[in-house]
Amino acid sequence: MSLAHRIIPCLDTDGQRVVKGVNFVGLRDAGDPVALAARYNREGADELVVLDIAASRDRRPTFLETIRRVAAERPELISELSLEFGAQAVVLAIDAKRAGGHWDVMVRGGRESASLDAIEWAKKGVQFGAGEILLTSVDRDGTQMGFDTTLTSAISRAVSVPVIASGGAKLPQHFVDVFKEGAADAALAASIFHDGVQSIRTLKEFLAARGVEVRLSC
Repeated sequence: MSLAHRIIPCLDTDGQRVVKGVNFVGLRDAGDPVALAARYNREGADELVVLDIAASRDRRPTFLETIRRVAAERPELISELSLEFGAQAVVLAIDAKRAGGHWDVMVRGGRESASLDAIEWAKKGVQFGAGEILLTSVDRDGTQMGFDTTLTSAISRAVSVPVIASGGAKLPQHFVDVFKEGAADAALAASIFHDGVQSIRTLKEFLAARGVEVRLSC
């Protein structure tokens, strides 16, 4: 029995606000993280990802207070996840940018190359114990041109753990493509949900009608 594909809104935070840009630059305010989290919960989001995108840039610890505020919407969720999946569950986030015939791993908000091949780093990450990979295409981030299905497919087929595709979503068909062509287990998006371009519930209905297994809320 196949697992349902997940739809995941992403809250990129810079301080106490959600922000969004294009190719990791040109950030604009996108709203309050708590209000957005509550809305996505009502719409049937499978998970939420909260990223403090300015922490490494500003060389400071991740903004834990924002995470606490979002988690406070339903605090028992943390205990449930810990009991269900184990406290040691690890998600490896990889920001990848095309460099000739391969993809470089990027750090510090997509500004610097880590001099690592993204596919090889994904393999090593799984060997080190990562149970899931959050894969963001720096080239597609914020462009709304569609996910980089070539990148996603390459990583998905190279590792044995679930891959969350991120970067470039706009149209419902983009999600179909990344699930079918990119072999992704989950798809993450930000601005199209923040700006009301796409409803999570409507998106899931679109996917289900095209043979993509998703969890439909009651």
